[in-house]
Amino acid sequence: MEQPITYFESLSPDNTDTTFRLAQKRAKDLKIKKIIIASTTGATAKKAMDFFKNDGIQLIVIPHQWDFHRDVNPFPQDLASALRNAGHVVHFGTMLFHTSDLYESTAPTLMANLLRCFCQGFKVCFEIVLMATDAGHVKSGEQIIAIAGTGRGSDTALVMQAASSQALKKLRVNEILCKPLNPLNIEEVHAKMAKESAQ
Repeated sequence: MEQPITYFESLSPDNTDTTFRLAQKRAKDLKIKKIIIASTTGATAKKAMDFFKNDGIQLIVIPHQWDFHRDVNPFPQDLASALRNAGHVVHFGTMLFHTSDLYESTAPTLMANLLRCFCQGFKVCFEIVLMATDAGHVKSGEQIIAIAGTGRGSDTALVMQAASSQALKKLRVNEILCKPLNPLNIEEVHAKMAKESAQ
């Protein structure tokens, strides 16, 4: 079979609309009813809630965990309530690839850096699917779409078969819908985000 992949030539929050459209079409084609999406400040989650509101899709929104580099979580709690009231899920769980030296192991960092060779969004998609499955929001083996991005907005969408962190070998990427053509490394991502925040 042939299935197209969209490559973004530049990194921009403007890629979000295209990413959502690609996910929307593939979810309809495959009869997928759950989309797992990363959102740090809530802007992407709010946009997704509006975009997918008529598609019968349940969003499983994964913000940063509490106490992650900040005293206050940047995801608005009123938005979390609005999403939940609309039938979606907001899960503030442990970010599995940010547990360096957990039990004296550097494996999570190694995994994160390897996945970033594809792009930052790839790493995040893997992480949020594992987190959502660990929390029981999706079943192991369930086909879902994962959406993440680089810095701000979304630029990566994968059709995946979910698995928990206890059954990592069962996690599968079925299809790549879109990704950045020339992804940044993590230091460049952080520098880009800091520059945007200062403007």
